[in-house]
Amino acid sequence: MDGIDGLMLLLAGGLGLLVGVWATLAFRWSERSQREVPAQAASGLDDGLVRTLAVLRSAAVVLDESDHVVRASAPAHALGIVRDGRVAPAAIRDLIALVRRDGVIRDEVLEVPRGPVGPGVLMVQVRVAQVSADHLVVLAEDLTQARRLEAIRRDFVVNVSHELKTPVGALALLAETVQDAADDPEAVRRFAGRMQAEATRLSALVHEIIELSRLQVAGALGQVGLVDVDTVLSEAVDRARTTAEAKHVRLDIGGVRGTRVLGQHDLLVTAVRNLLDNAVAYSGEASHVGVGVRTEGELVEIAVVDQGIGITAAEQERVFERFYRVDPARSRDTGGTGLGLSIVKHVAADHGGEVTVWSQPGRGSTFTLRLPRAEEQPTPSVTELSVTDTEGAHVRRSAS
Repeated sequence: MDGIDGLMLLLAGGLGLLVGVWATLAFRWSERSQREVPAQAASGLDDGLVRTLAVLRSAAVVLDESDHVVRASAPAHALGIVRDGRVAPAAIRDLIALVRRDGVIRDEVLEVPRGPVGPGVLMVQVRVAQVSADHLVVLAEDLTQARRLEAIRRDFVVNVSHELKTPVGALALLAETVQDAADDPEAVRRFAGRMQAEATRLSALVHEIIELSRLQVAGALGQVGLVDVDTVLSEAVDRARTTAEAKHVRLDIGGVRGTRVLGQHDLLVTAVRNLLDNAVAYSGEASHVGVGVRTEGELVEIAVVDQGIGITAAEQERVFERFYRVDPARSRDTGGTGLGLSIVKHVAADHGGEVTVWSQPGRGSTFTLRLPRAEEQPTPSVTELSVTDTEGAHVRRSAS
């Protein structure tokens, strides 16, 4: 009898334990279901709308009747449109309020903060529309980069117009002066010489504008092949020699021989020639400009070293901008267009390389064109003169 009573007590205890576990699980399930109510609201969206929003490249946000975020795409978070379950930018919230009021679709370009702090802004095209009785959709397209490119193109047109106006105006004035001085042969010769200089400057400017425009088009390289660096340097130096000899500037080539890169011969000659012309223009009379070649890992480095006026640290950040001149007065005297270094930058980028500058005022400059090497068989030059530039790096130049 005692055994039966003990068994009954054990069964009762087990049954009570099971009831307690079941009650606990039921309570937890009920509690979790209450917390998941917003997720159920999100699933109440039209399936077609959800699939459409998923494939959009624009930032997409779905709001409920209380303007809480029901769904938000990754770009919406990346652009800072959504933070902490709400639409963050005040300008977009104002647009949402207008749509809530009258139900009319709104589409505007807005300037919104890039983040919660700082001065950075984004230009976004925002479209807000009511898609159901409770839900509203916000689409945002980032226009910042497109607007920046548009501004760059606009500035380029303005700069080109200004640069072209100067020589054209000078030619018109000189032609009028020559006409008035028809009875003075000496004056005619003098003004005709100035007209020729302005015409040459205008021709160079138009040529470099066309060259730069071509380089800025995708795929400007066209047909590429193995290019011998020695041939590039020889041709570039030969083209720059006339200008250098007029100032009694000595040009030297040195460094390793036999390097080759993959690219386009004519563009590389143009780039090195522009670096040489720049070095000669900013060098004094009877000075020295050296072109040194060395290999560094998988790169070929072509360094153009001058003993010119040098460039300040602030100006070094801008020397590769279009139409920027370190010394505008000197550029006018030498016929500089302010496009040469910009062309070098684009040629280097199209060849998978870069161009850098080191300089100090009064101690000269070193422009280095770094390009991927096509093969690895450099041979030292026979006669070399080791020259240490002002930065402490050694640039090999052959003795003249």
